[in-house]
Amino acid sequence: MYETLINEFLQTAEESGVRYNTDKLRDAAEFAAEMHHGQLRKSGEPYLIHPLEVGKILMSYGMDEACIIASLLHDVVEDTEVTKEDVAQRYSPEIAELVDGVTKLGRINYTSKEEQQVENLRKMLLAMAKDIRVIMIKLADRLHNMRTLEYQTEDKKRMKAIETLEVYAPLAHRLGIQNLKSELEDTALKYIDPIGYEEIVNDLEVFHENNERFTRIKKMITESLEREGIKATIESRIKHIYSIYRKMFKQNKEFDEIYDLYAFRIIVDKTTECYNVLGLMHDLFTAIPGRLKDYIATPKPNMYQSLHTTVSFEGYLFEIQVRTQEMHRIAELGIAAHWKYKTGRIGKDPLDEKLSWVRKLLEVQSDVNDADDFMKTFKIDLFADQVFVSTPKGDIITLHADSTVIDFAYAIHTQVGNKMIGAKINGRIVELTSRMQNGDVVEILTSDTSGGPSRDWLNLVKTNEAKAKIRQWFKKEKREENIQQGRADLDREMRRSLINVANVDEKELFAPILSRYGLETQDDLYAAIGYGAVSISKILPKLKVDYSRMIRKQTEPEQQVVRPVRKTTGGVVVDDIDNCLVRLAGCCVPVPGDEIVGFITRGNGVTVHQASCPHLKGIEPGRLVKVHWEEAENEYFNAALTLDALNRIDLMADISSALAQMHIMTRGLSMQQMPHGDVRVVLNIEVHSLSHLEIVAKRLRKLKDVLKVERS
Repeated sequence: MYETLINEFLQTAEESGVRYNTDKLRDAAEFAAEMHHGQLRKSGEPYLIHPLEVGKILMSYGMDEACIIASLLHDVVEDTEVTKEDVAQRYSPEIAELVDGVTKLGRINYTSKEEQQVENLRKMLLAMAKDIRVIMIKLADRLHNMRTLEYQTEDKKRMKAIETLEVYAPLAHRLGIQNLKSELEDTALKYIDPIGYEEIVNDLEVFHENNERFTRIKKMITESLEREGIKATIESRIKHIYSIYRKMFKQNKEFDEIYDLYAFRIIVDKTTECYNVLGLMHDLFTAIPGRLKDYIATPKPNMYQSLHTTVSFEGYLFEIQVRTQEMHRIAELGIAAHWKYKTGRIGKDPLDEKLSWVRKLLEVQSDVNDADDFMKTFKIDLFADQVFVSTPKGDIITLHADSTVIDFAYAIHTQVGNKMIGAKINGRIVELTSRMQNGDVVEILTSDTSGGPSRDWLNLVKTNEAKAKIRQWFKKEKREENIQQGRADLDREMRRSLINVANVDEKELFAPILSRYGLETQDDLYAAIGYGAVSISKILPKLKVDYSRMIRKQTEPEQQVVRPVRKTTGGVVVDDIDNCLVRLAGCCVPVPGDEIVGFITRGNGVTVHQASCPHLKGIEPGRLVKVHWEEAENEYFNAALTLDALNRIDLMADISSALAQMHIMTRGLSMQQMPHGDVRVVLNIEVHSLSHLEIVAKRLRKLKDVLKVERS
């Protein structure tokens, strides 16, 4: 069987249009077959099928021989006894580095601890900045895994689908590989919202059967170009499923209300012909004002170039794209279209410039230590829409669509932002909070006597790059001020939480926080709080828990009688009673952080209630006992939340996605229709503590159309 699979793979290589050394490819495929011998995929097929299919995907993008060989071997170091050194000796150090890079990426686990997730994402960015072929292999690997996701468990399907939408599809977009991005998104949607996916597939089938109008349009375009003597290839395409899904639910539209489902692509030989064709199309159809986009004059950061215009025919809107053959090749292949290696090194400036956003992303993330903040900024940088503005000299600057002139200043240069005192847009003085539109000419006014950025700018700017540079300035120039500000802010919040450091060993209290953020002294922590690198809301729950533990330890008698105690899996200890059965009350469902009390039942041990539980009213005091939570960081507890929201089709998908992103295990979920179109959703989930439950509730309150989230 292996021989047949390998021969099919080599046949694909010969038909790819790229000259590969088939002897080397065969050797690598046979080596992979030997190493993976006996291993099976979830489908029951030989594991070898996977690396061979990944190699075929990369061949379709014209990737080089080293990349293809590395793709064949990308799992041998992780799943077999083969080492990186073995690969280097048998093939080359270059291929070994590629395999090593993909091996590290393959270990990314989005259900692992947040700190591990952050480090793995940083490794991915570093790998991309060093050699983009690493992420090309990983994208191909993910694409084939998504194509065969049906054989995984339901939890694995959903986790992988969400991860694909949040990380890998946006990466493919930023690399310009649109067809790969579209397939990743469509396949992920199939497992995240299978009902919505099937509805759109069925609607598209009906749409295909009634597309006579578009046959006429294509004929009109063809005849118009022939009359002008313009040679062109005319293609038509339908908006991909996930794009339709997003538009329907984002704009609350039905399928029949999506008017740009269809698009025509006209591919010509020369750039000048693109503009001639654009003029012809505007003569032939009715142009929609404000819907012309010139990505030829101003290419997207992922190298994409094309003219886009939306026109109308018989009341139906559709898009026309005009580009050259070379532009089309780049649009289809993205970064792979520019890929040329000389002695294992990247070709000169052009591609290096195209990947500058990867290095910027690394620079922005360098000071972000908190896992939630890292993921938030990482996703913003990947998903952001963009605006193109220019300096007075004509240099084009690309920014997030909602950026302010402060963001623009820092995008030009760090010192321009630090010395900024004002700005002009199209020759007019504007406020620093002003937003920019495509085509604006922006001038930044600076002064050497400027006192530097204001702390308020951190709340005004929209790009993570600008925030990072402002924090760096405060970190470097205002350390003493940061320490004072951070200490004052933290002291205020600790007082509110009844934390008095005079009662405990201050060094012991802060040691875990310093270790978590890689800081050496408390002054470093105060400074980090002062310039915004560490959030008080992230560290306060841990300080509360540790402070309570230290106070409890001090108040315990010096001579304790060691006696056995009975704990629930929830980690409750009953004082003064040995070896008794303990369970958490189902009426109030207490979690760590709640004040609790034990109730001695008849024949069922001790039931633990919240101290405020109404079921304890009227109970004889003699049946109440003291209980306390045991320190148990890895313990999970059942809790319930009630969520009131406006009903909409994708509400449950958003709730499930939010819980999955926070790695919350859901034990039960029910929904009840309320008057006036509202719904009530009851969630039974697992959390670490009361503060953890509050964080979950806070996240859910931010979801669209959610009116209220309360503990049940």
